[in-house]
Amino acid sequence: MGGDVALRHGIILAKSIPAKKYGIQTGEAIWEAKRKYPDLVLVLPNYGLYDQCSAELMELLREYSDVVEQYSIDEAFVDLSETCHLFGTPEETAGRIKDRVREELGFTVNVGVSDNKLLAKMASDFKKPDRVHTLYRDEIQKKMWSLPVSELFFVGRATVAKLFSMGIRTIGELAAADPVRLRSVLKKQGELIWGFANGIDLSPVLAQPPANKGYGNSTTTPYDVTDMETARLVLLALCETVASRLRRDGVQARVVSVEIRYGDLSHVSHQKILYSPTNLTVELYEAACQLFAELWNGQPVRHLGVHTGQAAGENEYRQLSFFDKIDYEKLIRLDRTVDAIRGRFGADAVMRAAFLGRPVDHMSGGISREKRDIDYEIVEIWAK
Repeated sequence: MGGDVALRHGIILAKSIPAKKYGIQTGEAIWEAKRKYPDLVLVLPNYGLYDQCSAELMELLREYSDVVEQYSIDEAFVDLSETCHLFGTPEETAGRIKDRVREELGFTVNVGVSDNKLLAKMASDFKKPDRVHTLYRDEIQKKMWSLPVSELFFVGRATVAKLFSMGIRTIGELAAADPVRLRSVLKKQGELIWGFANGIDLSPVLAQPPANKGYGNSTTTPYDVTDMETARLVLLALCETVASRLRRDGVQARVVSVEIRYGDLSHVSHQKILYSPTNLTVELYEAACQLFAELWNGQPVRHLGVHTGQAAGENEYRQLSFFDKIDYEKLIRLDRTVDAIRGRFGADAVMRAAFLGRPVDHMSGGISREKRDIDYEIVEIWAK
């Protein structure tokens, strides 16, 4: 499954089991994947269907435990320590869940069983599809240590390259490595993955996700951005979505950052600390424009992102400046009114005039509307 090359969202979003044997990886560019296998078949994603299946899966899992942590759209951790006796052994319960998903929901899942999240996650990635695997601590050496280090959770391509330079190629070799040496090369991540290689993970299953510390959004533009006016318009569209999410969750952000990806795929970013935390669209936009102007080197831009950090609960009081002439109360009322209208009548019910007649979506980022609005009854498999 891949993004739309015409819209320049050309990456592998998910790979099938047959594609994996050709070395095709999630997240790589479509042109890279097709170089590995020229006859690769790609299909457009159906995000609406995925959302529906995800919700149905989580609902089914909660029949077995009150403690279900959704990790991604198609993955979750389930704590059965208090309820497993109601359904049989952990393996029997996992098998029952797997079969019900196939029979009632119409798709297959792999289920990993262990006594911590890391090992359960690793077990779930063993041979697929429609299987149950265990990976308890006494099984680590037999089932996990012989695997390539790239198979270990939290180890990406950049980390693999560094581990290879240290002569570490398997998870077992990583487990046996000196954690002090790993930290000297990989910093804190070195100690973390050493613990993972040894099956150590103390994180609990969380029924309620922790509060977001940051909010952000980014978009790949359908054409290169080469002028400041268009860049500012894209930044405004991103700030619209980011600010609305901040307001929806009742938080304000103190840090704003902008990321730029150029046509040659090189990447730069820049951030600033705001005078006062905010969730106002205009304030985020002004900060983003300032950062972009300081960062942009004039080269064509293919991807822009706006991110925020140090998000905390809304504060009715703000630090005012003696020279400040902005009516913040008016802006707060304006943003809340726009949010209410869009919530009731749809995102396009209110649009800034700057976007009229322009090819930039006024609410950019995330899953774009053109992806969500595809008529999948007439879409053909494409492999151009």
